[in-house]
Amino acid sequence: MSNKVTIRRLATGVLGLDALLGGGLPEFSFNLLAGTPGSGKTTLAHQIMFSLANPDRRALFFTVLGESPLKMLRYQQQFPFFDISKVNQSIKFVNLAADLLDGDFDRVLTRITDEVQNFSPSLVFVDSFRSVVQSAKATTDPETFGLQHFVQQLGMQMTSWQATTFLIGEYLAPEAESSPVFTVADGIIWMSQLMHRDSMVRKIQVVKMRGQAQSPGLHTFRIGDDGVEIFPRTVLEPGITADLQISGDKRLSMGVPVLDDMMGGGLPAAYSLLVVGPSGSGKTVLATQFLAEGVRAGEPGVIAAFEKSPNQLLSHKLNKLIKSGNVGLIDTRALDLSIDETLHDLVQMITRMKAKRVVIDSLSGFELALASIFRENFRESLYRLVAVLTGMGVTVLMTAELEDRYTDLRFSSYGNAFLADAILLQRYVEIAGQFKRVISVVKVRASAHSKDIRFFDVAHDNITIGEPLTHYQGILSGQPISALPPTQA
Repeated sequence: MSNKVTIRRLATGVLGLDALLGGGLPEFSFNLLAGTPGSGKTTLAHQIMFSLANPDRRALFFTVLGESPLKMLRYQQQFPFFDISKVNQSIKFVNLAADLLDGDFDRVLTRITDEVQNFSPSLVFVDSFRSVVQSAKATTDPETFGLQHFVQQLGMQMTSWQATTFLIGEYLAPEAESSPVFTVADGIIWMSQLMHRDSMVRKIQVVKMRGQAQSPGLHTFRIGDDGVEIFPRTVLEPGITADLQISGDKRLSMGVPVLDDMMGGGLPAAYSLLVVGPSGSGKTVLATQFLAEGVRAGEPGVIAAFEKSPNQLLSHKLNKLIKSGNVGLIDTRALDLSIDETLHDLVQMITRMKAKRVVIDSLSGFELALASIFRENFRESLYRLVAVLTGMGVTVLMTAELEDRYTDLRFSSYGNAFLADAILLQRYVEIAGQFKRVISVVKVRASAHSKDIRFFDVAHDNITIGEPLTHYQGILSGQPISALPPTQA
């Protein structure tokens, strides 16, 4: 046999799901949507159904042991994907609760088969079943055994229909189940919601999808006003860097000429820069100048600001850049963020704006905004975020706050210096009874840079860099200091 069967893949209409499945849902496959109660199984099923159903591809939705169709539809109508014009035309709902009153599961199975034959659907959904596999092993209750047998028989029936089918069920965990349904199913999608301290995080996993390579592991999803939104861990899709050409000779100006000279001619394109320093040392001002210089050079930017709301946002200069549309602002007000969700939003905005510069202000605020379960793997997740952004050819500036320890010399917080291609350190020094700001270039990977520690000052949303600290040796012996002589404005 030389000709291979071509399996058509159906677009689910759920943000991020097709990427997890490996390109879409295999047509005529039998799939299990499983997970804990309240994890979003029915909402996901409805979103897929309303996206795919049309007069040429009709859908049949059975409710068995779950909530009544009237109650279910009352809530599902709140989502924009719900199209009332498709109900009773392209989509038919059938409630089997009355058929189960006497516990005759064979009659229920016959009713389902008859409805499928009469309606000839291309999509069949059966919702939902209680988790009885484990309990059936420890009980002799004939009703429990009857339900288990019914689920197994229904699973085998669904594989024989010329339709793409879904069995929606409440189960505990993939490794805890041994039902034959899990063996018969062509695809298994697992949904869960995890409580960790005071945070709730929703996760989705494609446990199995026959005939195609799916994205492995757990991925974050959120149920919002538009329904289910999935944020795959890998969002850098093939082709997104097709036109990307990175040259080590290309440098970006920081918007502060003296600082560009200190860095050996500016910041190399597609590098990640970590600006560290204590509170009030001028990190955000420098980040603003970095974005403003990009706009002046025709390079749009994006900022994710985790320390202030948009109403309080940072400075007049930055607000002006955002209102002009040259700098995009990522909304970070949602509680229990995940790295994947933030990265998804960043990539979407970067792609839409064709942005070349990204600012994350700050890593300290970012960590606090994350759900507690993500804070445990903050360094690893941050490494992936930076790798994706720089892989797109974007130059990333991150700020991080260091504790006010004037006797210690540290180059990063959280041990995250390893992920930066360049590091700028801002510090306070005490001279003649006053605090003075100083700045130094700690590293610029594969590039020569200045070793000077230089004075700088912040005024009118701008940084002014002065002379090297070595020019003030007399100050250290107690002589008075004159006004800071700037070398550039």
